[in-house]
Amino acid sequence: MNSVPTDERSPPTIRVLVADDHVTVREGLAAIIHRQIDMTVVGEASTGVETVSAWCTLRPDVTLVDLRMPILDGVGAIEQIRRQAPDARIIVLTTFDTDLEISQAIRAGAKGYILKDAQRDELLNTIRRVHAGETCIPAALVAKLAAGMSSESLTARELEVLSMLARGQSNRDIGSNLFISETTVKSHLRSVFTKLNVLSRTEAVAVATRRGLVRL
Repeated sequence: MNSVPTDERSPPTIRVLVADDHVTVREGLAAIIHRQIDMTVVGEASTGVETVSAWCTLRPDVTLVDLRMPILDGVGAIEQIRRQAPDARIIVLTTFDTDLEISQAIRAGAKGYILKDAQRDELLNTIRRVHAGETCIPAALVAKLAAGMSSESLTARELEVLSMLARGQSNRDIGSNLFISETTVKSHLRSVFTKLNVLSRTEAVAVATRRGLVRL
């Protein structure tokens, strides 16, 4: 954890903690934020554990948290922070926008969600809005979350079959690896197709990947 001292400008209204395991991303964000007259970066963290520790020490107004960090991921860090302070204002900043990660972040208590390729003004506006008490989730992401939540959940076995399907395994290979018959594999796949509202193996993998159910 690196503490960043404030300068001698007029006291900023928004104190920000930046958490990302990529130093270039973290330092770039810190530089952008620190140039704003109404913001300052009070600390940086590179792991989920560091994020929780820094938050407890610094008590920032807004925290930017990357979802995929070592030791403890972003969702875990958000959950730990929110257990201590249910009103903590946390924004998820990530490269990924799968349905599963969106829902996990929101359920954990994120007040904002923004992609790393967003424009600078969008990032700064999100920080200001979340600091003001708003929940700032882009409409397109809310729609994706609603669509994902409306579908029936896959069982653990169906997820196993889907994961193997995504790795290019045949029905025979899947059955052999799971010690089930090809007929049973086909039955699981029919159920998967129905729940995902798809018609083919390729479409099932594409939809599952977008929703974060499997990773290629």
